[in-house]
Amino acid sequence: MIFRVLFFIFVFIPVMIVIIPAQALINALKLPFWNVLPRLFHRVGCIFLGLRVTVIGEPATGRPTLLVSNHISWTDIIAVGSVADVTFVAKREVADWFFVGMMARLQKTIFVDRTRRSDAGRTASEMGAHMAGGNAVLLFAEGQSDIGTHVLPFRSALVGAAQHAMIEAGASEVMIQPLTIAYTRLQGLPVGRTERSLIAWIKSKSVGQNIREILGGPTKEVTVAFGRPRPLRETDNRKLVTKAAEDDVRAALVALNRGQKLPVAAA
Repeated sequence: MIFRVLFFIFVFIPVMIVIIPAQALINALKLPFWNVLPRLFHRVGCIFLGLRVTVIGEPATGRPTLLVSNHISWTDIIAVGSVADVTFVAKREVADWFFVGMMARLQKTIFVDRTRRSDAGRTASEMGAHMAGGNAVLLFAEGQSDIGTHVLPFRSALVGAAQHAMIEAGASEVMIQPLTIAYTRLQGLPVGRTERSLIAWIKSKSVGQNIREILGGPTKEVTVAFGRPRPLRETDNRKLVTKAAEDDVRAALVALNRGQKLPVAAA
């Protein structure tokens, strides 16, 4: 814990002092390398939080890509952001959180109000416009975080809305890529259900409690596994496409939690 305090004071704070105004300027000028500093920030964040990230597969690059993933903790964002250039989709409340909301906007996070069905169209348009430029957008498709032992059903509504928005925004070829996040070890020891509760951000915990457990906890090994991307066409059935991605993520999560090799479709 002392190491993290010293790291925060002498490394993390100086890095943020430099990165925050620089990223704001890059975004204001709409420069193409907007994703460089967020990747650096997340890598520093991994050191601070004690995250050791292992990558399996690779993100689709150079083409519009919609990543659909399971969700366990807010640290998922730090882990994925350290190894891939993505824009996240987050619930609207995050935009109002102290400091977190500002950092999310600097990374061009797309916010969605899940209490309003009409907001899905606006969110999808933003996702489509961003992906049409050859960028990747990550959607935590379960709609909430979970303990990390299984995968909740993926919600297809935003996938379908983004599917049409991407085509309308001028994306001729769009890919959907499953992404699996698994926390496999704590301080070198395999993670069981009890230990997962020290990582996962579940409904029974406040934000403050979860942050204290993460900061006060041991080193966490997390695997980020990029599955096989598939074309997402305008005529494809959104529910079938979403279910296929969900099945890939579920199979990969089970394998990673058991220390097994990933299924071919998910590698």
